[in-house]
Amino acid sequence: MAHGNKVDIAIIGGGLVGASLGCALAPLIQRQGLRVAVIEAAALPKADPESYQPSFDARASAIAQGSRWHFQTLGVWPDMARQAQPISLIHISEQGRLGATRLTAEELGVEALGYVLPNAWMGQVLHARLAELELDWHCPARVEHIAPQANGHRLVLSDGHEITAALTLLADGGRSGLKEQLGIASQEVPYEQSAVIANLEVSKPHRGVAFERFTKNGPLALLPLGGDRMELVWTHASGMEEETLALGDAEFLTRLQQVFGERAGRFRRVGRRHAYPLSLVTAEEVVRPGLAVLGNAAHALHPVAGQGFNLALRGVMDLVSTLEKGFSEGRGPGDMAIMQDFEARRAKDRRNVIRFSDGLIRLFGITHPMLSHARAGGLVGLNLTGPLRRTLARRAMGLER
Repeated sequence: MAHGNKVDIAIIGGGLVGASLGCALAPLIQRQGLRVAVIEAAALPKADPESYQPSFDARASAIAQGSRWHFQTLGVWPDMARQAQPISLIHISEQGRLGATRLTAEELGVEALGYVLPNAWMGQVLHARLAELELDWHCPARVEHIAPQANGHRLVLSDGHEITAALTLLADGGRSGLKEQLGIASQEVPYEQSAVIANLEVSKPHRGVAFERFTKNGPLALLPLGGDRMELVWTHASGMEEETLALGDAEFLTRLQQVFGERAGRFRRVGRRHAYPLSLVTAEEVVRPGLAVLGNAAHALHPVAGQGFNLALRGVMDLVSTLEKGFSEGRGPGDMAIMQDFEARRAKDRRNVIRFSDGLIRLFGITHPMLSHARAGGLVGLNLTGPLRRTLARRAMGLER
């Protein structure tokens, strides 16, 4: 279907979203004879899941039950599951209030509400699968210039190659400047918050419980990891994170214990700490003829509800099924009708998830005392109202859009 420097599909970004996309395209690569190029700026470690050793400091992601099913479809879940920590219960509370909500896997009739997986492990498994496919890899290589042309885009790479792609998929996290080169604007709404991320060792078994605690400075989440570890996502008002990062380990753990309490036991050890500013970023265009924007390049969300990667993975799966439908109708991969069909599938899900996660931050960010009482009452009421609680859980699990 292609020759020379021409490819049917160019995936810019070989991270979790781009790698998932490459895996999802496998049936089309085989059936349609598609030529697919993957361009990744960072040198990737050798994909060898057998030699993987989990690091205490490894960053992790919460993947929803719906995402687990997508990974099952891609044929990678059996390997993913080897390092997956199931979430059996989500405990939601507000600092200084008695109200709490508990969402359980048992109540919903599923084996887990979601899973926490080390990002490095997900990358290893996905890239081991990609190594089995006929792909044109350009790694490490950056796209230095991108320009639309008849029937696609021309990409000039830092490794000296030029590629013409019928369909270009931006899955580079939005930090490369390519959206700006193409004149695609993004709306950015700063939350005036930063997230401090670290792994912790806790004094008692977590039993697969994930905690979401809303504090006056923003939400604090604890996600269960393998063994007696948990991943911390601790939101701070902008500028306040510097003081927290500067604390010694013992002081850090003491302060965290004061804010969180002892529901998870005593915090005994903390790993390397990282902080990054939080904003809601949405691309104003996500499709054009021969172009689609995916993952964080399309939408960067607050981590409070753990929805970013799950939303991106649903986008990947919808894109591939839309392409499959387009091919059955005799259309080329970059056909604008395919792109518009894809956007029509995605718009409602994206809008709902953004409204859900953004609304949660804004609701719990208001400090009026009457509203605090109402929120506490709401958490208690939600715990008593099974159907509403189950609807909330199903949305968080990616089972409802």
